[in-house]
Amino acid sequence: MFAAYVIVTVLTSVLTGVAATTYLIGHDYPKAQVDMKRLPRWWMPVLGTLLAAGSLGLLAGFAVPLLGTLAAGGLVLYFVGALIAHLRVGSRNLVGWAVFFVSSVAALALHLAHDGG
Repeated sequence: MFAAYVIVTVLTSVLTGVAATTYLIGHDYPKAQVDMKRLPRWWMPVLGTLLAAGSLGLLAGFAVPLLGTLAAGGLVLYFVGALIAHLRVGSRNLVGWAVFFVSSVAALALHLAHDGG
């Protein structure tokens, strides 16, 4: 169980960290996503910062377990919001969203199981 906890936490941190970087550097893909969801572009650094905070919080959870659990919960909420944004504009291309959401839920579940809630 400890191995799954570490692997999923690190994997989720890497995934969200890469996504945060693309938002923060202004890559074309997140610009297209923000435009498709009809969100203002000034949200890009905010979204990137939230993803970066979640990514770093997951790793900090190895030292401060509560912080990791809160970061995982925050990422789950972030991706619930992303789902709402997709559905609001009628987007059904949810494969990428599902990868991030499932990894965040798994990280949360493993943090809760490992740290005792």
